[in-house]
Amino acid sequence: VQLQASGGGLVQAGGSLRLSCVASGSIFSINRMAWYRQAPGNQREMVAAITSSGSTVYADPVKGRFTISRDDAENAVYLQVNSLKPEDTAVYYCNVDEAIAGVPIPQNDYWGQGTQVTVSS
Repeated sequence: VQLQASGGGLVQAGGSLRLSCVASGSIFSINRMAWYRQAPGNQREMVAAITSSGSTVYADPVKGRFTISRDDAENAVYLQVNSLKPEDTAVYYCNVDEAIAGVPIPQNDYWGQGTQVTVSS
């Protein structure tokens, strides 16, 4: 499975972007889809995740500003990022795992190549 992320860019504080990630290849059964980010010098952190049933979870710093969604027909996950702040500057990665009967398959955990989001003040 390959993940292709896109949609990053340079925006001013307060601006918006829509990040996209599409999975392709030998897809079995996509389970959880998520976005992570990593700023220079920082560890990679989870930003938002969505389960196969549509339940979502967000990191506290992005609650109310970011919205994750998925399109299972397109094997895609999206992240709408609004009211951007300079501290949101990072490389954003999509992450997808697969499951059998709701049980994640440990080796079927995939990462995209990342898309850069830069927010100027």
